[in-house]
Amino acid sequence: MRFLPEEEQRRLVAACFARSELTLEELWMRYFALGGSLSLLELDAYLNGLVALPRVDRDMVAHAVNERLDEVTGPARAPYSHTVQDAKPLHGPLKALVDLLEGAHRAPPERLPAVVAEAGRALDLKIGVYLADYDQRTLVPLRPGAAGLDIETTVGGDVFRRAGTVTRDGTLWTVLLDGVERLGVLEIVPAGGASPDDPALREQCRWLAALLGHLVTITTQYGDGLDRRRRHRRRESAAELLWQSLPPLTGATESVVVGVSVQPVYDLCGTVFDYALSEERAQLAMFDAGARTRGANTAVLTALAAYRAARHAGASLGEQFAAVGAELAGIPDAPAVGGVLAELDLDTGVLRLLGAGQPAPLVVRDGEVVPVAEPTASRFASAGGPPATQLRLEPGDLLALYSRGVAETPDDAGEPFGRARITGRLDRDAGELPPEIARRLTRAVLDHGGGRFRQDAGVLIARWTARPQES
Repeated sequence: MRFLPEEEQRRLVAACFARSELTLEELWMRYFALGGSLSLLELDAYLNGLVALPRVDRDMVAHAVNERLDEVTGPARAPYSHTVQDAKPLHGPLKALVDLLEGAHRAPPERLPAVVAEAGRALDLKIGVYLADYDQRTLVPLRPGAAGLDIETTVGGDVFRRAGTVTRDGTLWTVLLDGVERLGVLEIVPAGGASPDDPALREQCRWLAALLGHLVTITTQYGDGLDRRRRHRRRESAAELLWQSLPPLTGATESVVVGVSVQPVYDLCGTVFDYALSEERAQLAMFDAGARTRGANTAVLTALAAYRAARHAGASLGEQFAAVGAELAGIPDAPAVGGVLAELDLDTGVLRLLGAGQPAPLVVRDGEVVPVAEPTASRFASAGGPPATQLRLEPGDLLALYSRGVAETPDDAGEPFGRARITGRLDRDAGELPPEIARRLTRAVLDHGGGRFRQDAGVLIARWTARPQES
């Protein structure tokens, strides 16, 4: 690829503009429609050689002139900063997105960093990709030789925790999302004098990050190249089976956000979760066998499958409870599986709960715990359970479902983590995103347990926000 010197490009663009029969205002309107953000005065100053522009803006001006030349003169065209093929977008964010899509087509996962780098060049950006490891402690670089970033102590880690965007020392850091699930962060260094605080640049980087997040998830489904980067050790076969059965750790609609953390990620054995979000309701579930055995693995997967089958068929909460009980009854010598089923009406905030052999969920409102009745059933039964517990949430309330391992994990002196510490952590972190609240809670349990989990620790956090009223 040959790049045209900036001053030569400006001189030829100005000459072509003079032949285009456009006024300066008409040229600016065409440039603006292509996504440009310069003012009319800045455009005039560039054409007269008084200011320099980033390559992206120079090429948008050239494209605006060429559109007019195609209309009035045919083949005579203003030059771009580099040789390109006319069939593809030649400038700016659209070219970057097309480069990313075409580069990823049939590409193995490990080629994605090179594809991202090529897309970044269309925007005059140097882009580094970091993916969160499965423990969510470190951001792992995809660039060979780069150092990992601690999620608790670095700028990139702060961006990941808050799912935000910041600029620091000329570098733009932005979260990498697949929909609403946090996958990692992007480190973006603008070239050509562009400012990382430019709103247009930040918006273009957001588009790029959104598309890249989808591509990371898609390529991971058919290759192990990126997945291996995120692992620190071998995942046990039982844990592998459970993880393949679980939904993403984050889900959201306009009125509810769900975030989950389940540990230990490499040895998960007896705890699973599920959720389904729609326009009308959020359906949530957690199952916990307490034990860490192969039988526990089979039992919770059976409970999960029975719950999903009933839910998919439109069964009521009580019918879902009974379906789980019927399936578990068919497993000889199965360990007792506890669990909580929840259904939240997203219009009214009415929450209905059914549980068996599991701690009652917690509802935190403005720093106070809302009392929730403990489940009266000791296990799931095919005849159905007791009447559902019902309460009404208020906008902003946090609902927390958690496994027994969270409350029961002891410290070196034998003192369990306990419900009071769970409540304290939820209150302290209430302003964070639900997936971050869940992550911090399981980290606190790990610290309390001296760096190891004796049982699975699963936490599901849901925050309800009333749907805006239509005017």
